[in-house]
Amino acid sequence: MSTLNENSNNKQGENYEIDTLTNDRLIADHDYDGIKELDNDLPPWWKWLFYICIAFGIIYLVRLFVMDSDDLYQDREFNKAMAEAASMVPARSNAEFEIKILTDSESIKRGKETYDKICQVCHLMDGGGLVGPNFTDNYWIHGNSINDWFSVVTNGVIEKGMIAYKDQLSPTQRLEVLSYIATLHGTTPANPKAPQGEEMEWLY
Repeated sequence: MSTLNENSNNKQGENYEIDTLTNDRLIADHDYDGIKELDNDLPPWWKWLFYICIAFGIIYLVRLFVMDSDDLYQDREFNKAMAEAASMVPARSNAEFEIKILTDSESIKRGKETYDKICQVCHLMDGGGLVGPNFTDNYWIHGNSINDWFSVVTNGVIEKGMIAYKDQLSPTQRLEVLSYIATLHGTTPANPKAPQGEEMEWLY
């Protein structure tokens, strides 16, 4: 068992003892269940890390409250990033966007991909209709012009369970899926839903 030698010297206002076997310096009166606390200095790397943290905190507070730096505010940084992103997108007015049926194969292909992901749940894969109306006959509930269709997809028909897709699909994506739906007209679905709405002459 180690023997202790009490030392009357005072280090930072505390008495300490020397373990005569290990020469470890122990803080006097710091004993718990036979375990004594060593009176070691903090390692230099820990002290420097602590000093650096203090310096960083002071610089941060000065930049935040004195210099009012924009990069320390999340909302300002976000708005700045959004403005930079918007400046990279070419300006395009609504007047330049023409609402018309697209006929090129790539647009139809992309429209089918969107239809398969979103529309077929209510209208079936073959367009025969389930919760939503049949796309293959000549009966239309909300009109059969491309502008009527675009309005329905954009703004939805909440009372019929049709949600608005203006925030989920871009205008081009809406035109693509509508252009694909136009190709379903006149086809023969497996289980067509009964006609709904008014019979109208096919426009496309």
